[in-house]
Amino acid sequence: MVLSDGKNTQRIGFLLVRNFALMSYASATEPLRAANLLAGGMLYQVVPLAQEEGPITSSSGVSIGCTGLESEGETCHTVFVCAGGEPSDWADTSASHTTLRRLSRLGVRIGGISSGAFVLAAAGLLDNRDFTIHWEHAPALKEAFPHLNPRHARFVLDSGVATCGGGVAPLDMMHAMISERLGADFARRVSDWYLHAAVAEPAAPQRGSVAERFGTNHPALLTVLEKMETAIERPLDRTSMARLAGVSPRHLDRLFKEHRGLGFLETYREIRLRHARRLLQQSPLSIPEIAYATGFSSPAHFSNAFKRLFAETPGSLRRRDRT
Repeated sequence: MVLSDGKNTQRIGFLLVRNFALMSYASATEPLRAANLLAGGMLYQVVPLAQEEGPITSSSGVSIGCTGLESEGETCHTVFVCAGGEPSDWADTSASHTTLRRLSRLGVRIGGISSGAFVLAAAGLLDNRDFTIHWEHAPALKEAFPHLNPRHARFVLDSGVATCGGGVAPLDMMHAMISERLGADFARRVSDWYLHAAVAEPAAPQRGSVAERFGTNHPALLTVLEKMETAIERPLDRTSMARLAGVSPRHLDRLFKEHRGLGFLETYREIRLRHARRLLQQSPLSIPEIAYATGFSSPAHFSNAFKRLFAETPGSLRRRDRT
């Protein structure tokens, strides 16, 4: 039987950012509720927080009443920043940075869920830290904070800092945190409560494999496609890619046509343009800066290629997303 009197209650705070992802929040809080239920007492208390006391609305329109971070943060064992996918919402958290730094100095464990790590980075709390962020937000974070390098992991528990990629990854992170405090057997009972039989390891990938995303298992193509996704700002030429894959440039072209239905250049351009679209939606970079960051020789070249693929210009996409 797990001890569950009030003296053992850990208060876990969640600093909710406007348009936070409700799934991420539920995946983090529900295991704590199940732990209380299975223990027959209050092992954990969930504390919804905001910069200022009042309701915060999720991306799905559900509002949650919150107490103020300044007044309640010190009473928490851990405070997670739970954010969604809009950079304008992250910018609204600047008033919380000082409080988060103070809480960290006081020994409160600080965490980030989904894009919450971006807020922690802006507060200066991820310097020299091991951390992760939702894969969709990683490009914007690396552009804004070039000295930081998020891991491609579902969650990371570093000393005093806990981060995860959002979605259902908090289920895995909370399993690890409950296990850390109460043992693996009790954590397994909590996970079983939610039919969460396949608990992922921290370093498990956030996304499907390259083979799944591109629909091919050819080893030479997988090598090249994986390199394409990382060599964005300075694209490699066909000869260099072919050498990396151990085939001739001509054979590489045939592989792309046969397995992808697109040529080498078309595939590489599409990967870079999809990366550019994420930067347009999530980063404060100007359109010319995004053009050069994704390997285009000029903003005009970038704009023309973007319009051919997405049927709108970079400027119109950015205006539409910010209205």
